[in-house]
Amino acid sequence: MGIIAVMKNDYAAIAKETLVIEANALLDSSKHLGDEIAHAVEMILQCRGKLIVTGVGKSGLIGAKMAATFASTGTASFFLHPTEALHGDLGMIGKDDIVLAISYSGESAELSSILPHIKRFNIPLIGMTRSLTSTLGKFSDIVVPIHVEKEACPLDIAPTSSTTLTLALGDALAVCLMRARDFQKEDFASFHPGGSLGRQLFVKVKDIMRDEDLPVVTENTPVKEAIVVISEGRLGTVLVTDSENRLVALVSDGDIRRALMLDDFSLDSPVSQYATYHPKTIDDEDMLATDALALIEEKKIQLLAVTDREKNIRGVLHLHALVEAGFS
Repeated sequence: MGIIAVMKNDYAAIAKETLVIEANALLDSSKHLGDEIAHAVEMILQCRGKLIVTGVGKSGLIGAKMAATFASTGTASFFLHPTEALHGDLGMIGKDDIVLAISYSGESAELSSILPHIKRFNIPLIGMTRSLTSTLGKFSDIVVPIHVEKEACPLDIAPTSSTTLTLALGDALAVCLMRARDFQKEDFASFHPGGSLGRQLFVKVKDIMRDEDLPVVTENTPVKEAIVVISEGRLGTVLVTDSENRLVALVSDGDIRRALMLDDFSLDSPVSQYATYHPKTIDDEDMLATDALALIEEKKIQLLAVTDREKNIRGVLHLHALVEAGFS
């Protein structure tokens, strides 16, 4: 990618130039990345403890994000600030742990201060820095190189391209570890039960279906009584059962409104006269809610009745309940 020539106040062009510079840094690194990343992955895989990430300033912010990514993708990890480590938190590093230290220059004073203590306890150290001969480079067992030709900052000073590259290399490490551990969606959801993927993989119909105070009438119930049950049920629908209490039909408020247009409509007529027979039902309460939503969308319905295999009513799943639960 070439560098874009920009005018002083052409902010769109400046933004594009920034992206190009940082993209070039990533591409250049991908071309020169050697076996260091593989050695780092193998060291982490063999670790019986935790992966502790540390760094100062911008590198510390990147490190905190890395630790969060590792922790959510199957690698026990947390971030430790070097200053806090110097004042007691060094004891959080166990003998079976590994430290991943980040410093572009490799000479951050706070980080350099804890390196001798880490090595004194024979803790394996992975360094992410631009220089093998820096303090961090010399202390590290493995160095994952971070080198950029140019920061995106117009002064070539503020960490921009270098922090982007560092973050990307952390993602690369995490992805390698996920592949090595055959980390699947189900595993990811286990660490994110409150997220959308957790909902997709864990929430079942029985978890959100309504199974109490259901609006149920029999086939012979007069329409005027069914209207009262519809109103009280707050589902816009009543479930219609036969003489053996098995679900046979549904009547919605829309069905009633359409029936009002008929010449022979009567409030005293049995509700079965205006019912929709053989409604769509499911007989598996353990069906994933996402699958139930797909069925509701496919059939273009608002409510899905849940029964056992003999058509005895177990509950109902309304589209609104799915939306409120975060499915959409």
